[in-house]
Amino acid sequence: MMIKLLATLTLLAPLFLTSPVKAENPLHLKQLLSTGECVRCDLSGADLSGAHLIGADLREANLQGANLTNANLEGADLTNANLTAANLTSAFVTNTNFQQANLNEVNLTRAKIYDANVYGASMNELNITDAEIFNTGIGIGGEDADIPRWD
Repeated sequence: MMIKLLATLTLLAPLFLTSPVKAENPLHLKQLLSTGECVRCDLSGADLSGAHLIGADLREANLQGANLTNANLEGADLTNANLTAANLTSAFVTNTNFQQANLNEVNLTRAKIYDANVYGASMNELNITDAEIFNTGIGIGGEDADIPRWD
């Protein structure tokens, strides 16, 4: 009996002693926060909650699963960025460029989205519960929806 208990504890101990895995590249995160520029950076899973990313250049960045709760993305450029399953709850998203971005499964609950460019963005399974959306091509509709294009 004691041997079985010891064997079980030996197998389970690593599960209790591990810390959460962070996927983002710490150098990229530091670069973004210090310069506001991080083109093609790996910020997947990064905690950017409450971050002031006004005018940030995040073109082609990987923000998959990132936490951007209460972040300010005013004027940020996220062209071709991957935001799959990112959390933008209560984020401020004004004049943000999401052209050709992957916004699948993004949580935009209570976000303020004004004048954002989503031309060509993939937006499957967006959560827009209680979001304020103005002059932005996000809504309930099909492929024939009239989405403005920024050039």
